[in-house]
Amino acid sequence: MNDVKTDLSRTAAFRLGTLGAVVADRFAAEIAPFDLKPKHVGLLNVLSQDSAASQQVLAAKLGVVPSLVVALADHLEDLGALTRVRDSRDRRRQVLTLTEEGKHLLSRCTEIAKKLDQQLLAPLSAPQRKGLHDALRVLAASSSAND
Repeated sequence: MNDVKTDLSRTAAFRLGTLGAVVADRFAAEIAPFDLKPKHVGLLNVLSQDSAASQQVLAAKLGVVPSLVVALADHLEDLGALTRVRDSRDRRRQVLTLTEEGKHLLSRCTEIAKKLDQQLLAPLSAPQRKGLHDALRVLAASSSAND
């Protein structure tokens, strides 16, 4: 009889999920002093790539419901990390823009993520790191295309 536990632990889905949870918890703990959670940082990151985005567009890019973007934006606005203004062409639409404080917070969070990368990838050789990055890029692109 197959050992189900052994079979499960050999799957990429289980290994990536477990490792992802550990890394996400570490990242969350590191950014907590800035009064941020990973989803806040995700929103900051999307805004840094697509300035002046609507909440609807942001929700689609983040893969979350629009009401969550509203809650995340409320918190980030309170921190001074973004501004929210009505679109002059469509009064129903609010446009979010990253502020200098938001850029600063995103920069700090990027530094933290890079430090976690160094810790996480330390056991890997340079070719293994490149292979991992390449594989993750392909998987992410494939996942986005299938959503």
